[in-house]
Parts: sequence; C-alpha cells; structure tokens
Amino acid sequence: MPDKKVIIVGGGLAGLVTSIHLAKAGIGSEVVEKNQYPFHRVCGEYVSNEVVPYLRHLGCYPEQLKPSSISRFQLTSVNGAEANLQLDLGGFGISRYVFDQFLQQYATSLGVTVRQHTEVTDIRFDGRQFYLDTTAGPLEADVILGAFGKRSRLDKQLNRSFMTRSSPYVGVKYHIRLASFPHDMICLHNFQDGYCGISRVEGETINLCYLTHRRNIKAKGSLSAMEKEVMFRNPFIHRLFDQAEHLFEKPESINEVSFETKRPIEAHVLMIGDAAGMITPLCGNGMAMAIRSAKLASEHVLRFCTDTNYSRDKMEKGYAQDWRHHFARRLWSGRQIQNLFGGVWSSNLAVGIANHMKPVAEFLIRQTHGKPF
Repeated sequence: MPDKKVIIVGGGLAGLVTSIHLAKAGIGSEVVEKNQYPFHRVCGEYVSNEVVPYLRHLGCYPEQLKPSSISRFQLTSVNGAEANLQLDLGGFGISRYVFDQFLQQYATSLGVTVRQHTEVTDIRFDGRQFYLDTTAGPLEADVILGAFGKRSRLDKQLNRSFMTRSSPYVGVKYHIRLASFPHDMICLHNFQDGYCGISRVEGETINLCYLTHRRNIKAKGSLSAMEKEVMFRNPFIHRLFDQAEHLFEKPESINEVSFETKRPIEAHVLMIGDAAGMITPLCGNGMAMAIRSAKLASEHVLRFCTDTNYSRDKMEKGYAQDWRHHFARRLWSGRQIQNLFGGVWSSNLAVGIANHMKPVAEFLIRQTHGKPF
C-alpha cells in the first residue's frame, strides 16, 4: 500500500503532539502553521498532570524548560471571599511561547515538516483526496487534521454551525512578575461577568488570563477602564495589578470565544484540540484535553495508514466515538460549573461550597479532569 500523506492544519499543542506521535510510529506528517515560532497565544498555560506519562512516553515532557509545579487552588468571589483547596492530581505551568517552540523543534528533529508563516485558506475533499489552498501554494493529502484553535476562518469555510452564532466572550492574557506570588498555586478570581486565572509558568513569569463578557468592555470604553472599574472590585485582583510588573507592552486578546458544542469530524477533517471543542477556561484543563485529543486522533490515523481493512469511515467513526467518550461529559460539566462564576451571589456560593463542602468541591474539580494516561 502506498504511503498516505497526513497534513495537520495548525501547529499548537494538539497539532504538534499529533505529528510527534505519528513520527514515533514511523508515519510522516506535515504541519502548517500560520504564525512564526515562538509566539504568544491567549491561554491559561496550566496543564493537568494527567498528560505527564504520555508526554514522557513520547520524549517531549519539557523538563529542561523548568515548568512550575502546581498543587494548590485558590478561589475568590466577586467581593473577595476566599477558599483554598489542595489539588489531588495537580499540574504544571508553562507558557505557550516556549512550549510550542519546544514541541516544534522536537517534531522537526523527528523529520516532521513544519511550514511556518503559512495559512491554509481552503480545504476540499473529492471523496478520496484532500486539496488545500495555502498562502504558499496548493497542497494535497490523504488525511487532514484540524488543529487551528478556538476560532478560525477555516471554521467558516467549512460551514461549522457554531460560527453562525455570535459569542459575547473576550479572552485577555498578560505575563507579569510578582515576587510574592506562590510557586505552587493556581488562582481563580471572580469579577462581575468574568473570571481571572493566575498561575506561575517557567522561571519567575506568571500568567494572568481572564475571560470577560463583551458588555463589560463596551460599558467602560476600554480594557484598562474595565479592569479598574469592574475587575478591581475584587481586592485580590486589585492587589495583583497594583503590585505586578507587566511584561507585555499590550495584552494578547481574542474575541468571540465560544463554548458551544462542536463536532470532532467536519467535512472528513479530524478536529483536535480547541477546534474539536473548548472547555470553559475556569476549568483550567484545555491544554491537557488538546494533548489527549492528539493521542486519540493519532491512534486512529496510524491505523488508517497501516491497515488496509481500516477504512476512512471506520477511522472517522472510531475517533468521533472516542472523542465523545473522553470529552463530552467534561465539556458539559464545565458549562454547568461556569454558572457558579461571574456573579456576586453565584461566586460566593462557589466559595462557600469550597470552604464548607470540600468533598463536593473536589468532586466538581474531578469532573473537568481526566485520569493519567
């Protein structure tokens, strides 16, 4: 059987880990990334430890980058009530700026072709072969994996249903330095119609990433005004901003952040990472889910490429079934838990549960995390 050509559209965690998995199994692939490494992404930059055995198996756990080790969780309400919990599984913090480049360099060392600064503008399938238009010229492939993130022009080109509905959420990320911030803690601070996550990544850098409703910004006229007049009502957030040394000239941001249900297969493209479905950021587990989706997709693509009896239809149905099994309930749980955040009454209820009903709080956290794999 002739070799099948695999193209991965998007070079984030899901795309790069998929290319590494396939390369380790002897299957070549090509990653097409519209940006140039290294670059920042709007992301919480916390990874659940469930992924560590898999990354070590692939040889790409980023130990040399000295990620932070996170084992404690702090939750605060809109008006500053506080709760603290130990995390059973815990995780590590690492910036996408260094982690994505690390994975790209490792993938390249394994023979993966990574086309940087190249955007895919169109994908077509004729029943047997894919045809791609890119800013660097046309490409063809037998298998396409979509790893192009939360929202892309390709989503519109593929007529994905969630693109027809506007989302009111805006994501914003800063990197800061703050000497007094604990190395082992991740925090979730509520404010009206939003929440802010803070955790240390590598070295002394701290990620501060928040999600807010668009009406907050519209009402105040700018991000900085919204931060001062809305977010600073939570004294924990106010202190963070007052004491922090900001490392970006301006924050990274993304509009139209959608948590609607997406399909893991679209027009015969296998979707992975956020392109397949995004968990609410307060659950802090999107990076781990992206890595696990890479493993699931890689296993089915590998079988399709090596087993003549494993048809495209079987590959697509098998991956979709596995994806739903591992992630559908986690995404649903995240959407329900989100209702406890972003309001005075609801966030105080969440803090009360964490303080006085710790087994319930720990159960809710487990619903958004997987087991080590």
